[in-house]
Amino acid sequence: MAIDDEAVAFVDAEFTHFDGESGLESEPEAVASDYSVRVTDPIPVQSLSAPGVSRETSGSVQMPNGTQQPTGGPHGGDDERRSALIATVPAVDDTTPVAAELAMDARRRIELQGRRFPRPPKTRIITVANQKGGVGKTTTTVNVAAGLAQSGLNVLVIDNDPQGNASTALGIEHRAGTPSVYEVLVEGESLASTVQPCPDVPNLWGVPATIDLSGSEIELVSLVSRETRLRKAIDKYLADRVAAGEERIDYVLIDCPPSLGLLTVNAFVAGREVFIPIQCEYYALEGLSQLLKTIDLIRSHLNPELRVSSILLTMYDGRTNLAQQVAGEVRSHFPAETFKTTIPRSVRISEAPSYGQTVMTYDATSTGALAYLQASRELAERGQGGSSPRRAMKAETVGAQD
Repeated sequence: MAIDDEAVAFVDAEFTHFDGESGLESEPEAVASDYSVRVTDPIPVQSLSAPGVSRETSGSVQMPNGTQQPTGGPHGGDDERRSALIATVPAVDDTTPVAAELAMDARRRIELQGRRFPRPPKTRIITVANQKGGVGKTTTTVNVAAGLAQSGLNVLVIDNDPQGNASTALGIEHRAGTPSVYEVLVEGESLASTVQPCPDVPNLWGVPATIDLSGSEIELVSLVSRETRLRKAIDKYLADRVAAGEERIDYVLIDCPPSLGLLTVNAFVAGREVFIPIQCEYYALEGLSQLLKTIDLIRSHLNPELRVSSILLTMYDGRTNLAQQVAGEVRSHFPAETFKTTIPRSVRISEAPSYGQTVMTYDATSTGALAYLQASRELAERGQGGSSPRRAMKAETVGAQD
């Protein structure tokens, strides 16, 4: 399908700042700023679910003269138009890293923004876990959830971490006394009584965590069916929602604390898939074998459906040999589970929670937001793979050697 000549000229013009032979000719920050404000998705997030607006046809690219170049159409031309626009982005190699990053961001904007992701055949319940702290569990949970919701899917996030960071990022109330996951686990309240809508992203809901959850593991010890309480609450909520004629939830993402206690065990029993974020440093690999052993125990005794389906490399810095080596180790042992997408270190990702937002709404055109949107698409499109015992043993060996 032919692409408007103006669109081609516009994309080409953005890269006249760069010379493949002599390197960068102008100030990187100025180029990045200019580029990020000119290639944007002018369709607001809210319009994805607005009545009467076709999600298939609402994507567009803003041209220099203020006109809109559509990236979707009612006759199946969306992919062709996107592909043709992407083909006009000049190839830039790693010898000019800023230009390469801008080119990758441009391709992702054209490819992803305004696109609707496929719905799963049934609700996918995914536990985001890693007992190592600081690897990006909460950040991954909320940003992947926002990316899925922005792309037309119904998503529920359950904050199962007493720190309540996921609740903060989603902008939902989680002061002491707020109905939360504590009431669900310890007092047997219904999950529906704790669900809150995210104020910034349509189709996204959250169950908050309050300070009360910090003592819940002690209280859970003496309760009947202590390991299955969250699973029963989620299954009942999903069934009641469908029975009431409400639209089905497509994804349930459960954020876990950095431990392997009863809160995490409840999340493993509730989930059907495990999503493991791994920081691109060797310390992050050390606990992976223990995590896989725990998952195997849960699968053997409490939840035979549980599988490791997704591994995402976070805080990736391609300029360092260490990050490349860790990524290579993970991909060699878990080739099917590891996402092709990596999440770079990004100031925007770190800043967003301080504004009570995900990076998807704080700065949707930033490199970090586009990376998480790409990861969301990869999650939506990949099947429900599993982790074999052989791979778990190989991961254990790597952890022992490191």
